[in-house]
Amino acid sequence: MTPVPGWRGRLRELRSTRLVVAASAAAAAAVALIVVGATVGSGAPAPQNLGPAKNFTLGVLGHPGRQLSLQSMAGRPVIVNFFASWCEPCQKETPLIARFYRARQGHVAIIGVDVNDSPAKAMAFVRKSGVTYPVAVDPMPMKAAIAYNLPGLPATFFLNARHLIVKRIYGPVTQAELSSGASLIAGRTG
Repeated sequence: MTPVPGWRGRLRELRSTRLVVAASAAAAAAVALIVVGATVGSGAPAPQNLGPAKNFTLGVLGHPGRQLSLQSMAGRPVIVNFFASWCEPCQKETPLIARFYRARQGHVAIIGVDVNDSPAKAMAFVRKSGVTYPVAVDPMPMKAAIAYNLPGLPATFFLNARHLIVKRIYGPVTQAELSSGASLIAGRTG
């Protein structure tokens, strides 16, 4: 009988498994920190260059036959917010964005993009939320949402006048993030 070599082999195997698990956990934590740092607004004053925003041309909610494109806002900073009436975080975020827009009295451009929603539900939601900024519709196959590589809804992109993405937030935005993002795209800090 040789119980010691078998025991040592199992111990080595266990250590190797633990090492792989620990290394995997460390790598996942590092990736999570990188993703969160790169995508969630931190309120930092320095704008990032996250690349050019993808142009889109979509129908306007409640106005069949009319189109809205990002290119129509050329030379102007703009906030693009992807949402849907069926999205729970959007139900809290959209009224906040609507109040922010009204408080800025047109000094900040916002385009809402309603993703994969029924027109009737989207219209009722937009009215209930107090939205007065333009809203485009992105029905299946959700070309704009796919072009922006959205991991889910809501998602908000802050574009400078050259339509470079200087900040993006996956998940609901806060009042502080809206204010800091609007300052970034206007070229002001603080």
